Amino acid sequence: MGEAAKAVEEMLECLLPKPHGLHGRIHEAMRYATFAGGKRLRPFLVLHSAGLFAVNRQGALRAAAAIEVLHTYSLVHDDLPCMDDDDLRRGRPTAHKAFDEATAVLAGDALLTIAFEILAHEETHASAEVRCRLIARLAEAAGSNGMIGGQMIDMVAAESAFGADDVILLQRLKTGQLFEFACEAGPILGQAGERHRGRLRDYARDMGLVFQITDDLLDVTSTAEKTGKAVGKDKDHGKATLVSIYGVDGARREAATIADRAVAALDGYGPEADELRALPPFLLDRET
Repeated sequence: MGEAAKAVEEMLECLLPKPHGLHGRIHEAMRYATFAGGKRLRPFLVLHSAGLFAVNRQGALRAAAAIEVLHTYSLVHDDLPCMDDDDLRRGRPTAHKAFDEATAVLAGDALLTIAFEILAHEETHASAEVRCRLIARLAEAAGSNGMIGGQMIDMVAAESAFGADDVILLQRLKTGQLFEFACEAGPILGQAGERHRGRLRDYARDMGLVFQITDDLLDVTSTAEKTGKAVGKDKDHGKATLVSIYGVDGARREAATIADRAVAALDGYGPEADELRALPPFLLDRET
């Protein structure tokens, strides 16, 4: 994961505009949010799903950069006072605290937009059809029936009596859809066909649920110093999670079962999928 993060950050350094002109402040805010650290998990998934199909490294890195800037936009907007109103992200002030609310909104908008600019460029793939497939899938994953839809559900969650199925739907949309894109990017770039896209989508769906359950566990059991963000928010806001429904031990057992299922989805791929196989068990023990 460290190697993937370093490679994609080098690509992001090249792709994100350097501060210049009267509008240089927006470039500063974009870079502040993007280079704030983080696991770079979505780029990791892009690079290793692409590795299954011998995808050109340059194209894979550009797709990895695109999903990372779009994910960063979602964090910038999620932290705003009108959403989660968070002051801390990855151990330092959120974008609207480091700059101001209006600049944070514009920085998020700019990061969302540049994601599609990156994918549309011919350096991402020689085939315009492949580039269009990437753009369409990312738009679907990030849109009203994907991440944005999940955020809408999350906003009404505190006022609703959610059961486990409702929580899983919220998490599949808000968090899981970008994981699905990251894993499907490999077979799309490699022109590998729907069968491979479906298998990697199944893997991503379960891996994403493991990620979210462990994130909710950290919200209950960890500290802001360890996670780099505020904890205890779900309980304070009265939001149901699989942890609140199953309890801490029950949620851990459920996460372990789902992690096994995610690994099984990769049956049929050889040693080149070992890094993807290792990820769900790794997530079970994460502390950040």
